[in-house]
Parts: sequence; structure tokens; C-alpha cells
Amino acid sequence: MIWLRLSLLALCVRIAVLCPAPCGCTLTEHKGLIVNCSFKHLTQVPDLPFNTIRLYLHNNSLRSLSTGSLDHLMHLEEIDMSHNPWFCDCNIRYLRNWLGSQDRVRNTHNVRCAAPESVSQIPLFNLSGNEMGSGCRTWWPIKCSEFAVRDLFLICPSILILVILSCFLKVTKRLACRVAINSSPSFHQSTSRK
Repeated sequence: MIWLRLSLLALCVRIAVLCPAPCGCTLTEHKGLIVNCSFKHLTQVPDLPFNTIRLYLHNNSLRSLSTGSLDHLMHLEEIDMSHNPWFCDCNIRYLRNWLGSQDRVRNTHNVRCAAPESVSQIPLFNLSGNEMGSGCRTWWPIKCSEFAVRDLFLICPSILILVILSCFLKVTKRLACRVAINSSPSFHQSTSRK
């Protein structure tokens, strides 16, 4: 019985060490953490434990997110980042793409831009990138004309290689046919009679 109590105490100490300071953490039966950082007036995302499976960051003062700051959360099952005053300039790309790669994002319609004024109250997932102006080059999806030009650089050499291979195949078939004819016994008999 004492071992069980000591194990539980050690587990509680471990959770307390892993849990970011302003947040509350709960260990699940799957040995993952539920990290609740909502309503904490956060201006930046704290260092999160790698075994976070549910993350609640809603209703804070988050305006931006540094690139790569959430990439270590490989076991995440659910996330809520709604009701934060996101500043939707070129740097919001990481958050938009990262959230887009997650399976269970809660309240996506409430992950909205607060600034700049041109995109205020627009849901993050509704941004196309064109709203940001020319400062966000190559960051948002490319235009169709650019895509076609890039495809041509791949398609043209591929076609050229296919044409060369088909010519090579025809030549090798002809050579194989001539070798077969020249090595056949009937060919040798007909040439020796002449």
C-alpha cells in the first residue's frame, strides 16, 4: 500500500514539474497531459510538455506564435486557440498551417484576426493570403500561372526522356531481330548455297 502511495506521489510531482506555471494539468489514463491554459491572460504560449494530448489556450491575449513553437506536440488530440486577439500579418502563416494540419481543432470559427483593421474579425481559416499585401511573397499558395510554369519545367524534360527511351527501345528491338536472324540455322544454310 505504501508503494502505491509513493508511486502516486511521484507521479503528482512529475506532473507538477512538467506543467507550465500558469496552466492547470491533468494526467490521463493514456499517460498524456491535458493542459488547460485558458483564461490566464497569456500573451505568449508557455513551454508545453511533449506529452500534451489536449491543449486549451482559448480566451487569452495571444497575438502571435513563433514558428515551430508547437511542432513538438506530436500526440495532440485536441486544441482550442479561440477568442485570442490574433495579429494576422505575414507571421500568422505558421499558426494557420499548423492548425490546418491538426485533426481536432475546437471552435475554428472563433480563431479570428483582431488586427490589422483590413482583416479584423475574419476567421483565420478564411484568409487566402491576398489580404496581407505584397509583403507576404511566396508564403501563401502560388498563383496558377506560376504553378503552370513550374510544371512545364518538370513535364518537358520528362517527355524528352520518354522520347529518347522509346527510340532506344526501337533500336534495340531491331538489333535483337537482326541478331536472331543472323544466328538462325536457316539463314546460314541459305547464305552458304549462294
